[in-house]
Amino acid sequence: MKPIVQISLDLTNIDEALETAALAMRAGVDWLEAGTPLILAEGLHGVRKLREAFPNVPIVADLKTMDGGYLEVEMMAKAGATHVVVMARAHAETIKCVVKAGRDFGAQVMGDNMVCPDMIEGARWLEDLGCDFIIHHIGYDERRGIAAQGHRMPSPLDQLREVVQAVKIPVQAVGGLSLEQAIRCPEFGAPLVVLGAPLTIDADSFKTADGDLESSLRLICEKIHAYGDVVVGR
Repeated sequence: MKPIVQISLDLTNIDEALETAALAMRAGVDWLEAGTPLILAEGLHGVRKLREAFPNVPIVADLKTMDGGYLEVEMMAKAGATHVVVMARAHAETIKCVVKAGRDFGAQVMGDNMVCPDMIEGARWLEDLGCDFIIHHIGYDERRGIAAQGHRMPSPLDQLREVVQAVKIPVQAVGGLSLEQAIRCPEFGAPLVVLGAPLTIDADSFKTADGDLESSLRLICEKIHAYGDVVVGR
C-alpha cells in the first residue's frame, strides 16, 4: 500500500485542533487523528467539528477502548470517525464488540498493543480478533518513566520489523519517534506514519509546536509519500 501520513491532534482545544488540521491538510497529510487529549476535552463534539470541517478526510478517534466497546464505536462512527482504537489489553470480548460495531457502522478498527507482555503476540492476537490495523505503541508515561530512572528509553522501532512480519495487516509505529525515525517507518514495512508529540505537538503542554509547522510538514509528507508502495505483512 502507499504510505499514509496521519497527524495526531493531541490538543485540548477544538479551535486549535481545527487550525492545526487545516494546516496539515494544506501540507499534504492524509489522515487526521482526534487524539486522546482532544477526545477527553471535547468528546463527540470535537469529532463532529472535524468531520464538518473536513468531510472527505479519514478521521481516527484514539479512544483507547478498554470496555463498552460497541457503544463507543457506534457513538464515534455516527459523529464522523472512520477509524477507532481498541487496546490489546482489553478483554477479547471487548475487542470482538469493537470489531462488530466497526462492521455495523462502517469504521475500521486499529488495535493497539501498548503494554502487552509480548508485543508481537499482542499484534497477532489483535489481527486474529479482526482488527484492520495494528498500532505498535510504546506509551508516553512508560518512555518517560524508564528514562527518568536512567535507563534507555524503549522505542517502537526495537521490534517494529518483527511486528510487521508477524501480521498481514498494516502496522503503525507510535511512541517517542524522532522526525527521522518516523520518516523511515516505511523502510520497516510500516506504511502508516503518525506525526504527533514531539514532532508537531509540544508534548508537555499539548499545544501546537512553535515554528513554521506547515513547511516542515510539507517536507515530511513529500519524503514519506516518495517511498511509493510498501509491502505489507508477512
